[in-house]
Amino acid sequence: MNMKHIVFSILIYFPATLFGQTILTIVDDKSADPVPYVSIKLGDQRTFVTDENGRVSLSLDSPTEGVFTHVAFERKAYTIPASGEHTLSLERADNILSEVVVSSFETERPLLVQAAGISRISESELYRFNETSIVHAFNTKPGIRIEERAPASYRISIRGSSLRSPFGVRNVKVYWNDMPFTAADGTTPLNILDLSNIENTEIIKGPAGSIYGAGNGGVISFTSKQDVQENRISTDLNVGDFGLTRYRIGVDQKLENGSISASYAKQKSDGFREHTAMDREVFQIAGHFHPSDKQSITTQLLYSDLFYQLPGALTADQLATDPTMARPGSADQNASIGLKSMYGTLAHSYQFSPKTFNKTSLYLNTVDFENPFNLDYKKETQFSYGGRTSFTHNNTIGTVPVRLIGGGEYQLAKAAAQNFGNRGGQADTIRFSDDLITTTAFLFQQVEAELTEKFLFTLGLSQNFASYDISRNIDALTGSPSSALRRFDPVLVPRVALSYKMNDHSAIHGSISSGFSPPTIDEVRTNEGTINLDLEAERGVNYEVGYRASYKKGMVNLDMTAFYFKLDETITTFTDPQGVVLFRNAGATDQKGVEVLLDYALIRNQLSFVQELKLTHTYTGHFFTFSDYSRGENDFTGNDLTGVAPNTLVNQLDIRTRAGIYINLTHQFVDEIPLNDANTVYQDAYHLINLRAGWRRNLGARWDLETFVGVENLLDELYSLGNDLNAFGGRFFQPAAPRNYYGGIKLGMRY
Repeated sequence: MNMKHIVFSILIYFPATLFGQTILTIVDDKSADPVPYVSIKLGDQRTFVTDENGRVSLSLDSPTEGVFTHVAFERKAYTIPASGEHTLSLERADNILSEVVVSSFETERPLLVQAAGISRISESELYRFNETSIVHAFNTKPGIRIEERAPASYRISIRGSSLRSPFGVRNVKVYWNDMPFTAADGTTPLNILDLSNIENTEIIKGPAGSIYGAGNGGVISFTSKQDVQENRISTDLNVGDFGLTRYRIGVDQKLENGSISASYAKQKSDGFREHTAMDREVFQIAGHFHPSDKQSITTQLLYSDLFYQLPGALTADQLATDPTMARPGSADQNASIGLKSMYGTLAHSYQFSPKTFNKTSLYLNTVDFENPFNLDYKKETQFSYGGRTSFTHNNTIGTVPVRLIGGGEYQLAKAAAQNFGNRGGQADTIRFSDDLITTTAFLFQQVEAELTEKFLFTLGLSQNFASYDISRNIDALTGSPSSALRRFDPVLVPRVALSYKMNDHSAIHGSISSGFSPPTIDEVRTNEGTINLDLEAERGVNYEVGYRASYKKGMVNLDMTAFYFKLDETITTFTDPQGVVLFRNAGATDQKGVEVLLDYALIRNQLSFVQELKLTHTYTGHFFTFSDYSRGENDFTGNDLTGVAPNTLVNQLDIRTRAGIYINLTHQFVDEIPLNDANTVYQDAYHLINLRAGWRRNLGARWDLETFVGVENLLDELYSLGNDLNAFGGRFFQPAAPRNYYGGIKLGMRY
C-alpha cells in the first residue's frame, strides 16, 4: 500500500476529532426536536449559526465558552468541547401551554391541563417596566391588581376588592420558594422584597384552601433563582425622576454538588408627593446542594431594612388644588413605617422511590416594626416560626394512574405590641401594651386520577385551625390588665376539579372550591384599642369553568375563565371620626367574573432584523355586588362592591431585534371604581401607558450588557394606584405620579 492510500484511509476511517473539529446539534430540551438557526457567539467574537437541522461545525483549538441565543429560546452559555459530536439543549422562552409546567396545587403538570385560574409572571415580564416595583407587571394579568398608594405601600386584590386591606397585604396567601411568607397573623410583608429576590411567580386566583389553607383571595408563589448554571458577577444601576436610585450587585458560584448565590440591593426615592420618601436595603444569600441523586437541600437568608413615609389621603378639593401635597399633619407627626426583618429558611426534598417524594421546609422570622401615624405611635417586635411538609405518591388503582398528595403546615407568631400617643413624631404616653400569640395550622390531602388519557379528576380537602391569644398588660383607659382568646372551630375546605384535554393544544376545565378566611389579628385588635372578638370569618364557594389553547407551536395562546363566587360574612372597613380604620361583617356579596388572556406573535423569525413582534391582550370583567348588606338605616344591597373596577383592559406590544434593540409598550384601561359602600364617590376611569426601550448585547462569551430608558404614565393622567375606601371626612384620594422618566444599565460577567 502506497502513501496515498494510507492518507486516504485515515481521512475515511479516523474520526474528525483528530483535527479539532466539533459538531454540535442544538435541540429543544422538552421535545428533542432540532432547533434551526441558533446564533452561537464564541469568546473570540466569532459567530456561527446552526443550519435547518440544528447542526453546526466548529474548528476549536481548545474548549471554548459560547453563548447560544434564539428568539424562541432562553439564552444559554455552554463550554464547547474542542472536538467530537455533542448535543446541547435550549429551553423554550415562548408560551406553549402544553409545555409550560406549573407547580400549583403541589403537582407539576402542564398549565394546559391545570383545572384552575392560574397566571404566570416570568422574570422577563417583570423587566418590561421600571425594575423598582412589581406593580405594573402584576397588573397586566387578568383578575389581579396590586395597588401602591405610596412607594412600597402595597395592597393586593385577586378577584376581589381591597376592602380588607386598608393597608398592607391581607387575605392573600404568599409563598416564597415553597415557604410560607404570609405570617401567622395573616399579613404579608411583600414590600421587603426587591425585584432581584424574585425570578418567577405563579398566582392561583380564587380559593385554594384545599392545599394552601384558609383564604379566599388566592395564592401567590414566588421563586427566586434556583441552581445557578454558570459562575457570574452582575450589577445594575437605575435612576429616575423624584430622586429615584437603585443599585444591585450579585454573585453566582457553582459548586461540585450545588451552588451559592448572593445579592445586595439598595433603593431610594423622594417620592412624587410630599412626605413619600422611601429607603430599602435587601440582602439575600442562598445555597442549593445535592448530596445525592435522591435529595436536595436549600437554605436561604433574607435581611431587609425598609423605611417609607405615609403621605395620607386627600379630599377632592385638596386633590384639585395640589395633588403633590400630603394630608395635613402627616409630615408633622412623621407618619411612616420602619420595618426590619430577618427571614431564614431550610428546605429538604427526598425521592424515597420512583413513586414517592417528600418536600419539607422550615423557617424562622424576626421583625422589628415601628409605625408613627397621625393619631398614634405603634411599636411591635415579633418572633415567628413554622414549616410545611408534603408527600407525593404516584400509583395506579386498577388501570387508572393516581397521584396522592398529603401534608400539613404550621405557623406560630409571638409579638409584643405597644401603642403610644404621638407627640410631633415621637412616642408619647403609652395607651396599651399587648402580648400576642397567633397560631394557624392545616392538614391537606389531594388525589388526582387520570380517568382516561384526556380526563384528569382532582379532589382536595384541608382541615384548618386558627387561634388568637391577646394578653393586655397595660390599658391606660381602664387601668387594669385583661385577656382575650379566640379559637376558630376546625373547618373543612374541599375542592373538586375536572380537566378535559380536547387535543394536544387545547383543554377545558371546571372546578368547585370552598373558601374560609378568618380575620387577621390586625382586624380583631385595632389601633384605637378595641378587641373585636365578634368579627366572623368569611366563607364562600367558587364555581369556575375555563378554556386554554395554544396554536401554531405557541405563536397564538388563549386562556379564558368565567367564575361565580358567593361570599358570606364579607369583612368590610369603615373609619371613625378620628380616622381610625375599623372592621365589620357586611352580609354577603355576589362576585361574577370573566378573565381572558390572548397573546400572538405576528413575527417570530430568528434570521430577520425584527426577530419577534408580539401582541398581548387581557380583559378582566368583575361584576361584583353586595347581595345582602344593611347597616342601620342604610341598605346597600345591590350596590357595586367597593374598590372594584368592573372592566379592565391591558394591551402589550413587544418587539425584539437581531441587533439587540427591544421595545415594550403597555396600555392599561381601568374603569371607574366605587370608593364607598354607598356608591356615591368614584375614582374616574383612566388610561395608563408605560414604555420601555433598551439594547442588550453579549460582548463575547463572558460579558453581557444592557442599557434602557423608559417613561411611566406617558399620557400624564391624574389617577391613583389605590385610594382609601369608606374614608371619613372625604379623604379618599391617593394620587399616583404624573409622567416620569427612568433609565439604567446592567452589566454581567461570567467567570
